[in-house]
Amino acid sequence: MSDTGHLPPADDTDPAVRAAGGWGRLRQGVIYRDGVSGVRPAVPTAFPELERRAARVLSAKAYAYVAGSAGLEGTADANRRALDRHRIVPRMLRDVSARDLSVELFGRRLASPLLLAPIGVLELAHPEADVAVARAAAAEGVPYILSTQASRPMEQCAAAMGDAPRWFQLYWSKSEELVASFLARAEAAGCEALVVTLDTTVLGWRARDLDLGSLPFSQGQGIAQYTSDPVFRRLAAERAGLPKTGPKPKVTPAAVRSLFSIARTHPGPMLRNLRSPLPRAAVETFLDIFSRQDLTWGDLARLRSMTRLPILLKGLQHADDARRALDAGVDGVIVSNHGGRQVDGATGSLDALPGIVEAVGGRVPVLFDSGVRGGADVFKALALGARAVCVGRPYFYGLALAGADGVRQVIQNLRAELDLTMALTGCASLADLTPDLLAPA
Repeated sequence: MSDTGHLPPADDTDPAVRAAGGWGRLRQGVIYRDGVSGVRPAVPTAFPELERRAARVLSAKAYAYVAGSAGLEGTADANRRALDRHRIVPRMLRDVSARDLSVELFGRRLASPLLLAPIGVLELAHPEADVAVARAAAAEGVPYILSTQASRPMEQCAAAMGDAPRWFQLYWSKSEELVASFLARAEAAGCEALVVTLDTTVLGWRARDLDLGSLPFSQGQGIAQYTSDPVFRRLAAERAGLPKTGPKPKVTPAAVRSLFSIARTHPGPMLRNLRSPLPRAAVETFLDIFSRQDLTWGDLARLRSMTRLPILLKGLQHADDARRALDAGVDGVIVSNHGGRQVDGATGSLDALPGIVEAVGGRVPVLFDSGVRGGADVFKALALGARAVCVGRPYFYGLALAGADGVRQVIQNLRAELDLTMALTGCASLADLTPDLLAPA
């Protein structure tokens, strides 16, 4: 029995998958065989318990950061209500003895329609952070969208992934030179697509973080892509050389802890960083240039000239924006509301999906994100026209509970439930997932 995710790397052509009768029965068999010896899964298989268990091991600030959403968290609730409004209608007496979950995206055939969404500040969940997720994604053959707000540089993740698929998510910085540097690094690191997040030109009103006075970036966390970048390091060094202005921070125990956090997370020896102005300057520089508020559709042409990668726009909720994206020549769109973290009172992401699928008309892939908690959720999004589905919070919680192994188990469980849901609804391939398999609640 493997101690890394309990299942060996596999795809739909793997003899173990075929012999077991599909991903679902393979995963069930592993869990039930372990159960004979009294071993239960380290990572709960259903999301409510997964979240509860993770909350016990995460700090209050870490849990608030990942679990919280904007304002009264109405959009996060809307994401779930949108999924719950669609009920699955199983069909009978169809041959589902061999099921194919594979999908093609940008010239690569993937064993399943799952991707790991970009999540920042993964060091809040586990010391190995993004590298642990990268190893898990590579082992399971699932594309990992590397975050701009990573806790480890993209090059470290690429080294852990070999030739496994990875994409890069871009928050468009105020420094165009830095954007160009990020894109060059992403291409050199073997990223196969670029995901531009549009819905975070500023941070949303995240009450849980605000009530704790907690912003990880101000502690030097989640900015490893920046501090490992030569352009950003030059900008931070220039800032460090400027005369200090404004009030000096009060010397309190919390301020001292923040100082140590910044020194610990900045590249280089901690003692040297404590004496250097560079770590604090790096944090201040990041906070100044994090994201642009003046982006327009006209900027996409310039972005196209800066990279050879396929470009996807993430954060679309309106069909007209999808049409404009096509006019701008993008290669794909991701229907997402950032898991409810940006705008309170917004529409549920699944409610936006059908209109965007219709507007796109099959010309580019439409991916789905926000509110996905289980394989049945993935099924519903695919039935409504998504080509693939991005998963976020569940794998963060798996990372918190069991590192890379925990992320692998989350992937395995989602894939297994999707496979079994297809089997039980008469679907032998993703092409069989159509809107007529859903009914209003």
